[in-house]
Amino acid sequence: MKIAIVTDAWTPQVNGVVTTLLDLRQRLSAAGHGVTVIEPSAFRRFRCPGYAEIELAWRPGAEVARRLEEDQPEAIHIATEGPLGLAARACCLRRKLPFTTAFHSRFPEFLTASIGVPARWGYAALRRFHAPSAGVLVPSSGTMEILARHGFANLRRWSHGIDLELFRPSPRAVIDLPRPLFLFVGRVSPEKNLEAFLRLDLPGSKLVCGGGPLLDRYRREYPQVHFRGSTPRAELPAIYGAADAFVYPSRTDTFGLVMLEALACGTPVAAYPVAGPLDVVGASDGGVLDTDLRRAALAALEVPRERARARALEFDWDAVSRQFLAHLAPIRRWKPDAGYPAIAQLA
Repeated sequence: MKIAIVTDAWTPQVNGVVTTLLDLRQRLSAAGHGVTVIEPSAFRRFRCPGYAEIELAWRPGAEVARRLEEDQPEAIHIATEGPLGLAARACCLRRKLPFTTAFHSRFPEFLTASIGVPARWGYAALRRFHAPSAGVLVPSSGTMEILARHGFANLRRWSHGIDLELFRPSPRAVIDLPRPLFLFVGRVSPEKNLEAFLRLDLPGSKLVCGGGPLLDRYRREYPQVHFRGSTPRAELPAIYGAADAFVYPSRTDTFGLVMLEALACGTPVAAYPVAGPLDVVGASDGGVLDTDLRRAALAALEVPRERARARALEFDWDAVSRQFLAHLAPIRRWKPDAGYPAIAQLA
């Protein structure tokens, strides 16, 4: 099958959405599917307000339509709600083409936390974006419940997978810090609720791997915490494996892929019992969920590492990619694009 994936999140961005889409493309290609990714690098770009390291496409409508027309995929998946996602959505609606979308990030809560915009406004805007979708792919059951309460329709459960060859137990690397070692990996940004971890009174050491807009500020305010900054993905398995527990303080992420990476390396997870952790850790004995994050972090030290790895084995990419394919909406026939006659003449 020829599949077009349209995404505003792509390399060199480092986040769970990019990691998921990269792994998905690799798995689909290995299974014999043709995958075209329409992403920001080929467009004029501007920096996302508040996140200078993220670049978004500038007025991409005509070029997105041209690329889709040229490739004529058999299915279109719109992964994000940014400029590229909006352009692909508009093209599909003009041409009456079915498409699927994904809900990866709870932006309404992010906006509420950062600038005070009521979450219901953000959900109303996103509901309109996803309304024409043949299927809104959602990574966790908790997030599906939230979206259903906000009136979203056509919700489809699509879990995420983990590269179990890259992220696996190995001889534990030596990190010269007092034990126990509590780790967080992810963006150092407001939506991660990272201060809930940084403020915890815990024995041993805290290590944070990741970059973001709050990194410099947190380095000043929490000098006792060790901040490694942005870390190449290839180095993460050794760091995960060296930690005694992985602490995930976010209350608003839809999934939390880094928790799955930690579990795959045999590192127990401590988190709040909210959407995301409830799906990744759930009722398994690979980690600890508690409304008291300190209590969860200390209890995670007692979890056998083989139980953490066993939980990760349940998130195999082969099953996840088959699930993705089953949710796609096939395009039966391409018709000329009345909105862009010059493009239609190229067909």
